[in-house]
Amino acid sequence: MDSQQHGEQLKRGLKNRHIQLIALGGAIGTGLFLGSASVIQSAGPGIILGYAVAGFIAFLIMRQLGEMVVEEPVAGSFSHFAYKYWGGFAGFASGWNYWVLYVLVAMAELTAVGKYIQFWYPEIPTWASAAAFFVIINAINLTNVKVFGEMEFWFAIIKVIAVIAMILFGAWLLFSDTAGPQATVRNLWEQGGFLPHGWTGLVMMMAIIMFSFGGLELVGITAAEADNPEQSIPKATNQVIYRILIFYIGSLAVLLS
Repeated sequence: MDSQQHGEQLKRGLKNRHIQLIALGGAIGTGLFLGSASVIQSAGPGIILGYAVAGFIAFLIMRQLGEMVVEEPVAGSFSHFAYKYWGGFAGFASGWNYWVLYVLVAMAELTAVGKYIQFWYPEIPTWASAAAFFVIINAINLTNVKVFGEMEFWFAIIKVIAVIAMILFGAWLLFSDTAGPQATVRNLWEQGGFLPHGWTGLVMMMAIIMFSFGGLELVGITAAEADNPEQSIPKATNQVIYRILIFYIGSLAVLLS
């Protein structure tokens, strides 16, 4: 009931494009640009299969969450539903667990930002760029929900353009022979095989692979502030997961080739 009342007080300023890009931008991040390196070393080209399986699992979860938030678009998302259908402790535990998770993830993301900035500007210490982005991100989160949605939309567009450019450039190198004979799709099953460390290597990396899909649940969290949740949430749920799979599998296939 509290979540319902709180949800009615929130401003519904997020449109379908905002919701899709918030989820898309949340899922496309360090898991692809930074975390995939360790996964490739441990599992080899088999991570493509891992991402496909993880994407299917994420799709099932998102469809289930999407159906619930369309029926009851309130603040709290899965924490509210855990409280309502499972019990008070389940709602309490899932809500605070998610809060702690994002505190830890935020620190990891800021550390990644520091590494990225230091790569381009070695003279800037990691802590300085991380602190600067910490202030900027908090300032954006404290703004009006519509402004926040617009900022997230355009920042996510930058990520999407970067991934698409990487896929297209990699495909051009593969099919134009510009990169030489060493660049070939045969690298996916040669040079040690599709699973160079066996199924064990892939299974051990599934936790990191599933972490890469973190952010998709934001579709459910935005329901309480969605302009038209009955239409925008189903569209976002169905479309985002397909795009994530294309971006992840496409970019990794190009990198591994």
